[in-house]
Amino acid sequence: MRYSVVGLGKLGCSMAAAIASRGHHVIGYDVVPEVVDRLSAGRAPVEETALQELITTHRERLRATHSLEEAIRDSDVTFVVVPTPSDDAGAFDVSRATQAFAAIGRALAGKWQHTVVVTSTVLPGSVRYGLIPALEEAGGRAVGNGIGVCYSPAFIALGSVIRDFLHPDFLLIGESDEAAGAMLERAYREIMPGSPPIRRMSLENAELTKIAVNTFVTMKISFANMIAGLCERIPGGDVDVVTAALGADRRIGRAYLTGALGYGGPCFPRDNRALAFLARSLGERAPLPDATDAVNVALPGRILERLRPVLARAGTIGVLGLAYKPETQVVEQSQSIDIARALAAAGARVIAHDPLAGPMAAPLLGAGIDIAAEVRDVLQRADATLITTPDRAYAKLRASDFARPGASVVVVDFWRLLRDELERAPGIEYVALGIGPGGAEAGEPLAALWSARAAEQAVS
Repeated sequence: MRYSVVGLGKLGCSMAAAIASRGHHVIGYDVVPEVVDRLSAGRAPVEETALQELITTHRERLRATHSLEEAIRDSDVTFVVVPTPSDDAGAFDVSRATQAFAAIGRALAGKWQHTVVVTSTVLPGSVRYGLIPALEEAGGRAVGNGIGVCYSPAFIALGSVIRDFLHPDFLLIGESDEAAGAMLERAYREIMPGSPPIRRMSLENAELTKIAVNTFVTMKISFANMIAGLCERIPGGDVDVVTAALGADRRIGRAYLTGALGYGGPCFPRDNRALAFLARSLGERAPLPDATDAVNVALPGRILERLRPVLARAGTIGVLGLAYKPETQVVEQSQSIDIARALAAAGARVIAHDPLAGPMAAPLLGAGIDIAAEVRDVLQRADATLITTPDRAYAKLRASDFARPGASVVVVDFWRLLRDELERAPGIEYVALGIGPGGAEAGEPLAALWSARAAEQAVS
C-alpha cells in the first residue's frame, strides 16, 4: 500500500519516515511551505531522535508535496496528524482537523477507494459528528461507499517517537465500518515488525480509550509522587524500595511508578483535563482526573517548601534539566522550568542547563536566569545543584565533577540518579527526594502519632 501523511510535525514527519523505512512509498503534505521544502530537500523539518537518519536512508521512498490533491491521489491510506490543542474549557480544538477533512473530501472526488485515519487526539464523538460530516459534505459522498475513516492515535513519547511508533505495546483502531478497520489492520501488519496486538472497536470507544490510557498513566505518576512524599517523613523511607514492591504486583506494574517530579509535556496534562471535561459534559462524576491534576500542579511548590532550609544557604542554585523529560527539546508544562522560575522569584541566582532544550527554555525562563552551554559551567558556579531531569548526560556525572576545593556543595537529586555515587561523597551534602531521614530522631513523628493513638484508644 501507498501512504500519505497530512501534517509534518514531530509525530507526522516521524511516522512518514518510519513507514518509508519499512519499504513503503510515503508522500507528506503540510500547510507550511517551508516544512514541505525541507523534507523535499531531504532535511528533517523538526528535531526528533533518528529522524534525519531515516530520511537520508530512505529518501527514494519518501517525498513531500505542496498539493494535498497529489498526496491523496498517490496514496491508499492517509494519516491525518494535525494539531488539536486544548481550549479554555479543557476540550480539544478540532478546527484544523475539520479543515483537513474537508480538503481531503474534495481531493477524494472521483477516487473510488481510500482510508482516512485520524491520528490526532480527539474527544469521543469528534470523528463521527464533526470530521466525517465535513469530509462527506465537501466530497459529496458518504463514508462507507469506498471511503473508510478510522481513529487510530499513536502512543508515543517525544524523543522516542519513531521507536514507539514502530514497536507499540498495542494498536488501537476505531472504525467507521468493518472494511475500513480491516484495511488499516492490514496496513499496520505490513508496517509494524513485531505484530503487536490490535484492538478494533467503534470510533467512540477508541476515542475514549486514548484519553483514558494517558489519564491512567498520570494517575500512576501522581500516586508515586504522593508515596515519595510519605517516604520522606518516615525513618529510613525509600520510595524506590516501596514502588519496586508495588510494581511487582501484576495488577499494578512498574512503569511510571517512580516518584520524583510530576508529569508535563504536550499530552499528559491536557488529556487528563480532557477526560474531566468529558465527564462533566456528560453529567458523570469523575473526581480522579481532577485530583490527579491537583496533585501534579501542587508538586513543585511542595518540593520547594521541603528544600527551603537546604537551599537557603545557597547563593547560586544550579538546575540540571529544563525539558519536561530527557532526550527532547520540548519544554511545554515542564516542572523543571516552574522550579527554576520560583527560585529566581524568591531571590536566588539561578543557572540552568539542558542537553537539548536550552534555547527553547530561554524565553520561558526570562533574562534573570542564565542558561549554561556546558554542565561544568553550572557545577563550577552553583552552591547547590538540583538534578531535575534523569538525563543520561547527568547520570554520567561523578563526585569529582561537583567538588569545590575548600567548600561544601549541596546536590538535590530528584530522581536518585546519582545516589550510589554521591550519598557518602566528602564535601557534598546529598539530598534525594523520596528518601526519609535517618538517626535516632527520625522516628519521633511516628512515635508521637502512635502514642497519641494509644491514649485515644485507652480513653475510648
